[in-house]
Amino acid sequence: MSDTMQAAAPPEKTTAQGSGPLNELVEVIKTVVYALLIALFLRVIFFQPYTIPSASMEPNLFEGDYIIVSKWSYGWSKHSIPFSPPLFSGRILEKPPHRGDIVVFKLTRDNSTDYIKRLIGLPGDRIQMKQGLLYLNSVQVPRVFAGTVREDIGDGQIASVTRYRETLPGGKTYLTNDFGPDGPLDNTDVFVVPEHHYFMMGDNRDNSSDSRDPDGGVGFVPAENLEGKAQIILLSWSKGASIFKPWTWVMNIQPGRFFTLLQ
Repeated sequence: MSDTMQAAAPPEKTTAQGSGPLNELVEVIKTVVYALLIALFLRVIFFQPYTIPSASMEPNLFEGDYIIVSKWSYGWSKHSIPFSPPLFSGRILEKPPHRGDIVVFKLTRDNSTDYIKRLIGLPGDRIQMKQGLLYLNSVQVPRVFAGTVREDIGDGQIASVTRYRETLPGGKTYLTNDFGPDGPLDNTDVFVVPEHHYFMMGDNRDNSSDSRDPDGGVGFVPAENLEGKAQIILLSWSKGASIFKPWTWVMNIQPGRFFTLLQ
């Protein structure tokens, strides 16, 4: 027997089957695509966030409010899909809106601009404004005085604004702003709402372009143009907040408006 020790053979080298740079890139792209598809599905079927850009719905919605709109409330139309592709006409699983709902819809004259107003008139209703008072089917919609406040009415102008609590048939109640009885939309002809259309108004009655202005405003809104019902103020920042000014994210935050259910 030989006393010579034989060196053990080195272990065989194995080649790692890990992903190379190309495979890693493919995985990242797949993850992003899946995330986008899920987000699109949720946006089309369930809900969509919007930021309020103007004062037309004060005192209930303010510029800088970040709201959630339910897409299932009225069924789905082509406007439920980004860029409103002409895939079909009408609504799928249509459910009629209720008088007093706060509704997001596409502006009729371009079918692309998002508007938000309160639904006042249903098909067949007769709507008229007389000295700042709202008449629905020849009956004045009741309102009660709710106080006077000082507010910025635009361009840095501060004015006294009267608030009223208005109550529609069916019991829906909400606050409105009123600068006085002689605004350009405070005295109108009678509007008869056509079939499959709705009449919309802003709660800020003298600072809203809505269905009372058939030329430069909203006009009658087709049922197909409804996008969804505004349900809740999720977050809120006051005027002056900007994504490009990080300090305003804290200085202009309004936590008292967070998670406010909309009436």
